[in-house]
Amino acid sequence: MNSKTAVSPARILVVDDEPDLRTLYELTLLREGFWVETAETLAEAFAHLNEHRFDLVITDMRLPDGLGLELIRHIRTQQRRERCVVITAYGSAENAVESLKAGAFDYLTKPVDLKQFRAVIASIVRDPAPPAPRTLVPGLQSGGLATGSGVLPSLGEAALQRLVGESSGMRAVKERIVKVARSMAPVMVTGESGTGKELVANAIHANSHRCGAALIAVNCSAIPENLLETEFFGARKGSYTGATQDRDGFFQAARGGTLFLDEIGDLPLAMQAKLLRAIQERCIRPIGSPQEEPVDVRIISATHKDLAAEVQAGRFRQDLYYRLNVIQIGIPPLRDRREDLPALCAVLLRRIALESGIAVPALSVSVLAQLALDPLPGNVRELENLLHRAVALSEEDELRIEPTLQPTLSQEPAPAPLGLVAADDEQVHIPSDLQSHLDSAERQILIQALHETGFNRTAAAARLGLSLRQMRYRIARLRIEVPNSGDASDELA
Repeated sequence: MNSKTAVSPARILVVDDEPDLRTLYELTLLREGFWVETAETLAEAFAHLNEHRFDLVITDMRLPDGLGLELIRHIRTQQRRERCVVITAYGSAENAVESLKAGAFDYLTKPVDLKQFRAVIASIVRDPAPPAPRTLVPGLQSGGLATGSGVLPSLGEAALQRLVGESSGMRAVKERIVKVARSMAPVMVTGESGTGKELVANAIHANSHRCGAALIAVNCSAIPENLLETEFFGARKGSYTGATQDRDGFFQAARGGTLFLDEIGDLPLAMQAKLLRAIQERCIRPIGSPQEEPVDVRIISATHKDLAAEVQAGRFRQDLYYRLNVIQIGIPPLRDRREDLPALCAVLLRRIALESGIAVPALSVSVLAQLALDPLPGNVRELENLLHRAVALSEEDELRIEPTLQPTLSQEPAPAPLGLVAADDEQVHIPSDLQSHLDSAERQILIQALHETGFNRTAAAARLGLSLRQMRYRIARLRIEVPNSGDASDELA
């Protein structure tokens, strides 16, 4: 028993109609130093709640006189402080989703692993339940949210303020963040590219009881497939060539905190199966380890894809989709909240000016009107890039956005698919060996760039948008002979 529970033991109510299981849970919790009451029906549970305040309620899903969900809804409706954990023998994704949406903090499935049981309970009682959320009102110039008291914002409020805008769509997003942050329910953040999905994940984490631990953000599309398992679950010393020490993965790094899986729709099916097991069992097996180890993380995922359509197409597992999509937060595109443009531009221009060491440029009404007519398919990210270019190219104090700076991607015709005939174009030749064809074309481009720069590899790399290291790699891979004079010129570039 640790000193914390010895001084102030957490009060726990266990509700289960099976005497053996009820006794098992009670004895396990008593050994951990907690104060425990038990009940076998909803009626007994309600009686205990009328008499006492608890830190935690552990309830079976199905009881003789009703569902454990009724208990959870009662606690939420009465705005009580108890957190709830549901234990169910039915173990379906639907039951888990229903309990979490009803307000449960977490859930376990029977037969309950006692090691996992103790870990879940410890993670809950370790951090006291947060107070009821304060009423948030419009107030900051940035378009974020401020407390009515006018005090400095907390970490959670600061994260909400980064979601700039007071449109109805953005207010709905912020209100939903505050609601879902208090539970362990997995959250799926959806929205087009550039809408701010990672900002939403940060705000959920910052407003949760896990804010003192790490938020680990992972771009699933950026990890080579052969490294996915190692990156997610870690590896043990000697498990592969070069593994000279134990290495933690994303799950271990996020222990006690939040794991944000961005672009989850890009995970290969094989890795989806392994991720599903880790989420269901709350255990992972590092590469080279003989046994699994428990993990305590909250999962937030994000995607710009239509995952329901991906499931129908067989590219995304249906069971993983249901596990991740317990609560969904959809971020509206910028074209649907144009009233937020003035606040967004003001915040972005202040940031750009600070980074550039210049005075904040003035934004005229005509420029705002011009931006309001732009489709901005890249959303806030495109708006920021547009303002960056405008600041760099404007010569006067007042910001001007020239027509040439407007994005043209939406106006350009899509390229014809390989091997098909586009209007007024000749048919594309399909090579018998695509890799050799591409290597030959790349080799010719590199040789031409080297010739035109006097075999200065640094200058040639810069001309092609490559780093010197990338240039050297390509020269070696394609076996391009470079005169020795090029080595000296590299140092002078």
